[in-house]
Amino acid sequence: MQFPGLTHAEMIARLQPPTGRSSMVLDTDTYNEIDDQFALVYSLLSPKSLDVEAVYAAPFHNKRSSGPGDGMEKSYEEIVRVLDRLGRSAEGLAHRGSDRWLASLDDPVQSDATADLIERAGSDRDGPLYVLAIGALTNVASALLLAPRLVEQIVVVWLGGQPHYWRSAAEFNLSGNLLASQALYESGVPFVQLPCTHVTEQLRTTLPEMERYVKGRGAIGDYLFEIFREYVGDGCARSKVIWDIICVAWMINADWAPTELVHAPRLTDQSTYSADATRHFMRVGVQANRDAIFADLFRKLEAAGG
Repeated sequence: MQFPGLTHAEMIARLQPPTGRSSMVLDTDTYNEIDDQFALVYSLLSPKSLDVEAVYAAPFHNKRSSGPGDGMEKSYEEIVRVLDRLGRSAEGLAHRGSDRWLASLDDPVQSDATADLIERAGSDRDGPLYVLAIGALTNVASALLLAPRLVEQIVVVWLGGQPHYWRSAAEFNLSGNLLASQALYESGVPFVQLPCTHVTEQLRTTLPEMERYVKGRGAIGDYLFEIFREYVGDGCARSKVIWDIICVAWMINADWAPTELVHAPRLTDQSTYSADATRHFMRVGVQANRDAIFADLFRKLEAAGG
């Protein structure tokens, strides 16, 4: 597959952190665990910074699903539940995504999500459409394969993989559909990767903190607290990473999730990175300001919960 190529100067310009209010879509495996729900709520409670145009259900497969299609459907249903507790309608906003993994670059997975992304990104707008991906990259990679011109229209901000210096790139989102992950690295799409080890894993919180700052903040606050409590239990000194809010935080204030401009590595079939200084640029996260990010989320929940 041939993708349009951006010059180094064009890529660097597109990879500058956003300023002002940005248009975005959220691609989320919402029922995979509990962090996607927080990211969805955080994005919708940040209208001064973010215009959330659509939410796409991404596939996943773990103990909470029987396969990627079932995971996508359960994610769609969870999106609807979250929107309902926010008093928002899912009609026109939520879209079902891929019902299977991307298994061949010659056979992209078509879905309502890919069709919507292709149409939406091609509409007249000032600046790019940001695609915040917080699951496996099946929907996003399939859309790029179906419409390579998306390379010139979107910026992908992804929670997934590991730092480029790490011994393995493997991680749930990256490994769920390795071919889709490889397609992103090869496409030349403007790409911001916020990796897990040493970066996003810093976004930990606890049941007492959830009880203090989330419980009682309206129907959505109570829902987030309950799913957190059910997931983590009451173990002594038990904390939980709320991974996916980092993508939203980077959009709101990139200083909270500092990134570096690097040449995109190749992602091998063995889930390792292979450095190549001749390739296009991308951004990769190096740190996360845990306190600033959670403080912003908690304040917005408090304001929304009355």
